[in-house]
Amino acid sequence: MLRALPALLMLVALPLWAAAPKDLTWAEMIPPDAPPEVPNMKPLHDLSQMSSTLSAEAAPAAKQDMPNAPVVKSLDGKNIRLPGYIVPLEVSEEGRTTDFLLVPYFGACIHVPPPPSNQIVHVKSEVGVKLDELYQPYWIEGALQVKASSSELADAGYQMDADNIYVYELPE
Repeated sequence: MLRALPALLMLVALPLWAAAPKDLTWAEMIPPDAPPEVPNMKPLHDLSQMSSTLSAEAAPAAKQDMPNAPVVKSLDGKNIRLPGYIVPLEVSEEGRTTDFLLVPYFGACIHVPPPPSNQIVHVKSEVGVKLDELYQPYWIEGALQVKASSSELADAGYQMDADNIYVYELPE
């Protein structure tokens, strides 16, 4: 009986371990044989420039480069964790966005031309994120779908129903 207990514990723990999401990078969402993507504008990493970037919000939306960029089909159905910035598509009366685009850098789709579609994930979440927290990067976890979607802001090459959303913090 005592010998069977460790084996039983392994059988129970294995599915829990196997369900842990795999960290995915944005580069892994571009097929290795895809043509090079040259963005029109560099991402904004210097937050001291945020006020001038935010003033561009009233300007017309920029045209997306590569709205039909190739995707990595083998990612379909994979349970992943991906860091990024949230661009709201829908906002609830409580001030939460539950339908949004996840992008690799701040300002994408709003202040600079949207990235190629294989660098955008259309995310839906029951809980969502408060609008006053949008300048914060987040980890998004869930099963990734290789499925195109279109919005007023940009075309996305991937979709996800978020299981977890939490603040991205750099390791110490």
